[in-house]
Amino acid sequence: MASTYGPAQVLVASNRGPVSYEVRDDGSLHAKRGGGGLVSGLSAIGPDAGALWVCSALGDGDREAVRRGVGEAGVRMLDIPADVHADAYNGIANSVLWFVHHMLYQTPVEPVFDAEFRRQWASYEAYNRAFAEALAQEAAEGAAVLVQDYHLTLVPGMLRELRPDVRIGHFSHTPWAPPEYFRMLPDDVAGQVLRGMLGADRLGFLTHRWADAFTACCEAFAGGLGDTRVGVHGLGADADFLRKRSHEADVEERMVALRAEIGEGRKAIVRVDRTELSKNIVRGLLAYRQLLDDHPEWRKRVVHVAFAYPSRQDLTVYRDYTAEVRRVAEEINERYGTPGWTPVVLHVKDDFARSLAAYRLADVALVNPIRDGMNLVAKEVPLVSDEGCALVLSREAGAYEELHEDAIGVNPYDIGGTADALYEALTMRPGERAERTKRLAASATALPPAQWFLDQLNALREQPAA
Repeated sequence: MASTYGPAQVLVASNRGPVSYEVRDDGSLHAKRGGGGLVSGLSAIGPDAGALWVCSALGDGDREAVRRGVGEAGVRMLDIPADVHADAYNGIANSVLWFVHHMLYQTPVEPVFDAEFRRQWASYEAYNRAFAEALAQEAAEGAAVLVQDYHLTLVPGMLRELRPDVRIGHFSHTPWAPPEYFRMLPDDVAGQVLRGMLGADRLGFLTHRWADAFTACCEAFAGGLGDTRVGVHGLGADADFLRKRSHEADVEERMVALRAEIGEGRKAIVRVDRTELSKNIVRGLLAYRQLLDDHPEWRKRVVHVAFAYPSRQDLTVYRDYTAEVRRVAEEINERYGTPGWTPVVLHVKDDFARSLAAYRLADVALVNPIRDGMNLVAKEVPLVSDEGCALVLSREAGAYEELHEDAIGVNPYDIGGTADALYEALTMRPGERAERTKRLAASATALPPAQWFLDQLNALREQPAA
């Protein structure tokens, strides 16, 4: 099949693309644009760069757009069969590889690599092959191809066989498991993943810790890195966008409502997360409860504003986790609440404007993941907090590598230690809090999204071919 887009000089491959479609009641298609670092990065290289984004059709609207031949310039959606995508995305990427890299298995009972796993793994191979073939078809001679994340670990190796002339990069947005945990995968599957990644000329990670873990896995199970180079690109926050967006009218409206929920004169401990298992929301709530027990003088003087937006609700374990977040929040409110004070203000409906309003009102930001590739919230809150905020940050967040000097670090499993950190944050002197916030904001913006993308692209182009 001939290319329908013309040879592309720069290609990005990711599960989710920059646009999605929905079919309206009248049968028309409505397009919705996304955001993020990749979108900013592709915009930064300019319209004449010959760029193409290859992504998967994720829903009925996307698939209908592909069938009708509707699409945006510079975007190619792959109509991978829905059952194959479900097996690859939910069965393998999110239920196996994500769990391995975040080290979240309950090992007495999971994982179980049985015949059903092998069936789903075949779908993951087919899904990756569809991307590799599309990229091979669309890439110009010597093009630069930037493959994204754990959904597409096999693509670099597959693409290398099809198009040895192109420059291939892969970027991991999650942690990478250390060898002793990575070896939990079946030997042949672990080998496929590593060989797939090593098909790239250059691999990118968010922190040195994750890059070192990958290197250690290669040395233990693949005989080393070979000709593949490894680089670190710590994605930063988009200061210009966040500061401008956080002062728009809808955010101001949300601030009025949030102030009313918090109450006059009270401090706000803010967290904004999806209900992913790695975000550690339940232990954060338990630490707040411990704070109220250990320091009863703070009752009625502080509110925990917790935004826990549902994630991956098609998986039972995520639905159960979201329910547990609700249960613990309700328990705290029933135990400590008074007619004029609700200790936990919990919102589970995603609302970006309300999140920014919470950022601005934050006296303390709580970011306590069990394990996280970066966690941009830790970088975003100090940028827009009106009065400056103290950051309580898990040492297992990728952002800790850059922010630890001015954050209050915590062991995410230690409820008492996190409660103590919250107390330290609440009682921090205003001058110290302001100075820390200023330094946190500077660190958070060291590599903004557009530059983050361009740095990877330039490093790939400048590197000798593998």
